Amino acid sequence: MRDEGKEIPKKLPGMIVSFADMAWNKTGSWRYLKPRYENKTPPCSAGCPAGEDIEGSLRLLAGGKILRAWALIKIENPFPRVCGRVCFHPCEAHCNRGEYDRSIAINRLERFIADAATQKNRRVPKPKIRRRERIAVIGAGPAGLSCAYHLTRLGYPVTVFEALPQTGGMLRVGIPAFRLSREVLDAELAELLAMGIEIKTGVRLGHNLFWTDLKGFKAVFLATGAHISRNLAIPGEDIPGVYRGLEFLGQLNSGQKISLGKRVAIIGGGNTAIDVARSALRLQSEPHILYRRTRNEMPAFNEETIEAEREGVEFSFLTAPARILARAGQVSGIECLRMELGEPDESGRRRPVPVKGSNFIIEADNVVAALGEEPELSYLDQEIKVVRGLVATDAWQRTSKLRVLAGGDNTSFRRTVIDAIAAGKKAALAIDCFIQERGLEALWPKIQIGANGAFSMRQYLKIKDRGKTRSAEIVNLSQLNLDYFAPAERIKRPALALDERRQSFKEVNKTISQELAGQEAGRCFHCGVCNNCENCYLYCPEGAIYPQRTGLGYRIDYDYCKGCGVCMEECPRNAITLEEEER
Repeated sequence: MRDEGKEIPKKLPGMIVSFADMAWNKTGSWRYLKPRYENKTPPCSAGCPAGEDIEGSLRLLAGGKILRAWALIKIENPFPRVCGRVCFHPCEAHCNRGEYDRSIAINRLERFIADAATQKNRRVPKPKIRRRERIAVIGAGPAGLSCAYHLTRLGYPVTVFEALPQTGGMLRVGIPAFRLSREVLDAELAELLAMGIEIKTGVRLGHNLFWTDLKGFKAVFLATGAHISRNLAIPGEDIPGVYRGLEFLGQLNSGQKISLGKRVAIIGGGNTAIDVARSALRLQSEPHILYRRTRNEMPAFNEETIEAEREGVEFSFLTAPARILARAGQVSGIECLRMELGEPDESGRRRPVPVKGSNFIIEADNVVAALGEEPELSYLDQEIKVVRGLVATDAWQRTSKLRVLAGGDNTSFRRTVIDAIAAGKKAALAIDCFIQERGLEALWPKIQIGANGAFSMRQYLKIKDRGKTRSAEIVNLSQLNLDYFAPAERIKRPALALDERRQSFKEVNKTISQELAGQEAGRCFHCGVCNNCENCYLYCPEGAIYPQRTGLGYRIDYDYCKGCGVCMEECPRNAITLEEEER
């Protein structure tokens, strides 16, 4: 025999080969460390006030299972189409991918999933269980409707009382159509009605509804929001041509005609101020935002501020109004003061201090005061405590009056849509526990997600069904095996061209395509969650890991596992925990 001109010996050295079965030698007895599969909490879910299973929905989306992804989101959030448009997406700020290259565009993916489900006419089915205990919800904004939605899914008959002629609360009166179209809002609200939720509009607690009328309900949830605009407290604010921010947006969103002059000064630095300014642009005016601190201290969402700048809104920072000027009984301008930042105040931001002798005048035909809103609480029962102008509640939304809970803008200074939705869901869970006499305090650590007080309704339902829940441990970037991931560009969001925006109130941002959605979902690290990548199965030197016969995941044959830890080291997602063997 020859190989490439070289002669190979005819006789090879002897080899010892055993054909005996070694199954009798259960080497797992050598083990002192034991691996186990443990799905942990991804930081995106921990950062979502509503506790959405974001990783799960992105995994389903990447696999083309869009409707299942939508159903998973709807377990936690009744308004994914709304949130896909107006949520400030704190989940993205917590995304581990943001430390690697750029965070996943979760907000855009949620919008795609929800819009796709609507196109396929998917709706949450009516609950099969129907309980006897009736629940009253006061206020049909995001907090009240979220509470009603979750209680209805838990089987309770719910009646919602709303003071305004239409439902939606701040979603309807406070958010302009270029951010949230009325068609989208109405479609999500119609879904709640189809579930069997009863909503009575034009009913205000303390006017044509009284506490005695609520005695027949097992529990009451107060979600009356914050609808009173703060005053400027300067001379001239009652001059014709001066608007309040929410009053302005409410009139605009209800279809009323608003006549603005050429120059509109907006006082404030929050989301209402930005919405007013961008709306004024579309009414063919020239908006000018005056803010007493710097750009860094503005409480408005950064993305919305950037869009306002791109559209042509003018900003003057370190500027505070001193008085509103008038000519012939109409606004003519604002006398302002220059400010400088001093020591931090109770909010943690540096306090603005007037610069003496810095007075100057800004010409304006209209002024809009957008300094934020406060709740109107004159309807409260005398047993309910108020602290700092807010309804006082405990960690589970309970007030000082038995069977009465509260949540949303009337209980918190953190006034966002997703926080209101989370408050409504938390109240629904607390009501369910109260009625079924289950200990909420003992239950809470098992369903809490992260440190922000959010919880998982899915885990709560699993506990009720005696199912296995996810670990509360949050996985950070350093716990991932980054050798298995490559940098990838974040998708760009399609949007209306700048020259088209001033012509109408059409939605500025558009829904991404299915191709882009699948591409972006594929960037997800799936932090802390097994997604059947097979690494543990392939790398186990003892062959002690086997795929499950049904569903996701693997099983470990501890008779042969030596506890070497290779499976844990090679797991890209930290879904395996190695712990000391019990003796």
